[in-house]
Amino acid sequence: MPSELPPRPPRQPLTVATHFISYLVVRLVIGLIQTMPLDMGDSLCRILAQFANGRLKIRRRTSAENLSRIFPDATDDQHRAIESGMWHHLLLMVCEIAWAQRRLHLTNWTQYVSFRNNRDILRHCLAKRPVVMVSGHFGNFEIGGYTAGLMGCESVTIARRLDNPFLHDWVERFRSAKGQRMLDKEGCAMEVDQHLAAGGTLAILADQHAGPKGCWTNFLGLPASCHKALALFSLGSNAPMLAGYTRRIDGKPMQFESACIAVADPLDDPAGDCESVTSLTKWYNRQLARGVDRSVEQYWWLHRRWRDPPPRVAKRLAKQTAKAA
Repeated sequence: MPSELPPRPPRQPLTVATHFISYLVVRLVIGLIQTMPLDMGDSLCRILAQFANGRLKIRRRTSAENLSRIFPDATDDQHRAIESGMWHHLLLMVCEIAWAQRRLHLTNWTQYVSFRNNRDILRHCLAKRPVVMVSGHFGNFEIGGYTAGLMGCESVTIARRLDNPFLHDWVERFRSAKGQRMLDKEGCAMEVDQHLAAGGTLAILADQHAGPKGCWTNFLGLPASCHKALALFSLGSNAPMLAGYTRRIDGKPMQFESACIAVADPLDDPAGDCESVTSLTKWYNRQLARGVDRSVEQYWWLHRRWRDPPPRVAKRLAKQTAKAA
């Protein structure tokens, strides 16, 4: 059994009241969104995106630095166009999560979702082996998990608890509605191991910063620190790792492509990409980069994915980059 976490300190009444008021406001906004036609919601998101990226400049510095480092040859206008597209995507993603609860069902999913390499997805999800599915902060990964559950592919997902307990419970109800089971990222390793040992499926966002002691590799051409546990979950249980995404296609709301980009199987390729934690970490970062290349505006450029590695790591990565070039 997983070790018990220390009890949370009691919340102050004012904090609870503030959280509850915030929750009511969010639920009111979601209720209004659910009544909107798709085209109206899309137009509203475009207007709000211009405001968020222009007047408010939310995390403008971080996204601008990321884009200038990843796309050094692009012009300022091209960078701003990607930023604006990213904000439209993020806002529309919220609308799509609200719409999915009312509009996306087992009888009509073909109107909204198309699959690419669906045989690879089904073959591994229906097998009696554990599976590790990795994606990133790209496209609408929430719809991806919702659709997978709708198809009968139940999974466990690791996520951080939201600070607002009322919002956390509501988001968890959405994520769990079709078969996803959520685990708090703190102290979940043992429970994940037990789940995989029983032949279960683990779904996880793989582009989280892991600090200076993580497994460093290049992502989109720049050093990024990755959690070693992702590769260990796959290698330790001989579970195939599926890299995929769910992205919006043709710029239309509620129109998605769910794809399996590639599969790395420790039983089929023990001396290749699945040879070690480092090699498997490099593999899934290459696959996630392939997905981002298809719709760069649908990646979360505002989060701090890239940090400066320790000098020793930076020197090693520079040698690897020069050798590959």
